[in-house]
Amino acid sequence: MEKILVTGATGQVGSELTIALRNNYGPENVFAADKRPALNELSPSGPFCLLDVRDASAINQVVDANNIDAIFHLAALLSAVAEQKPQQAWDVNMNGLLNVLETCRAHRCALFFPSSIAAFGPETPSMNTPQDTIQRPSTLYGITKVSGELLCDYYHHRFGVDARGLRYPGLISSKTLPGGGTTDYAVDIFYAALKSQHYDCFLRADTQLDMMYMPDAIDAAIHLMTADSKQLKHRNAFNVTAMSFTPQQLAAEIQKHIPEFTIAYIVDPLRQAIADSWPRHMNDSAAKAEWGWQAQFDLSAMVTDMLKKITLT
Repeated sequence: MEKILVTGATGQVGSELTIALRNNYGPENVFAADKRPALNELSPSGPFCLLDVRDASAINQVVDANNIDAIFHLAALLSAVAEQKPQQAWDVNMNGLLNVLETCRAHRCALFFPSSIAAFGPETPSMNTPQDTIQRPSTLYGITKVSGELLCDYYHHRFGVDARGLRYPGLISSKTLPGGGTTDYAVDIFYAALKSQHYDCFLRADTQLDMMYMPDAIDAAIHLMTADSKQLKHRNAFNVTAMSFTPQQLAAEIQKHIPEFTIAYIVDPLRQAIADSWPRHMNDSAAKAEWGWQAQFDLSAMVTDMLKKITLT
């Protein structure tokens, strides 16, 4: 990778991934793009352009003008938002991906596509979820992720596009607020603990889900894209995970640092139903075997680091 484009660069993953890529490859070589203006350190740290991934011509122009050879395609509507806006979610998540894949085919760009734990469904084994297993998600977001996995595989086998991807669990960031996901509670809870010492959780206390701290998520994406392609049997949609916990367990870990913190459970039926359809813990042995994946943060280390880094404004 020499010239990189990041779509959805102002989002939870994109804002941190863009900075990491600029640190690795040089600020002038990583082009951030989103349909929203860039804030904070994203725009001053390197080139930025407004871009709607539903506009195929605009994507081609950006790639052609800047000699892009790798795209990290992060633009998408997340799970809870997608349920509220299914037609828009399909348009952004699927038509946007198809436009990016066509650009990759035309310009011989490598592609990173993030899938999700949402790509699984109620019939999927919930514990130690295999890399290759039944995928029948019950959410629109999950349907777009399964479709995206298959589309990336198709473009690799049919057109030789170097498409690679991960199935992310819930992601936890100390820098960026979440944007409409079912696992958002695992970020919101820290701000509530520091501000008011109380949090009303929208999931049941015993809802166990896979999670990952953002530094590990960023490392996984870059590590996969720089891995030897000859070692990749799956190439796309690798299970990756770092920890698996419930809201109750997360609250208990926070209470070790903030003893007065309390939590209550006011369940949101929509997000609870989504969470109940997802696995509790994924098996990421394929990622470990094929490109050496290894998480650095467990629950205790993540909580300690989050509480140190979060700032309230």
